[in-house]
Amino acid sequence: MKELLEFLGLMAVIQGVMGLVHEFTDWNLGLVQRIGFLDGYGLYASVALLALGVALFAAAESRKPG
Repeated sequence: MKELLEFLGLMAVIQGVMGLVHEFTDWNLGLVQRIGFLDGYGLYASVALLALGVALFAAAESRKPG
């Protein structure tokens, strides 16, 4: 379970960073800009993904290995 939480946290952080890169450089990266109902809220969604990733890493650290 710890490995799953770490993997999901890593994916959330990567998608959050790619969303921020898209917002500031207009490179076509990540999934945030491809989700229709997030149109106009990409920056907020990217920051939320970064926070979710950090929370998932913290949850993974509190779990016992295995």
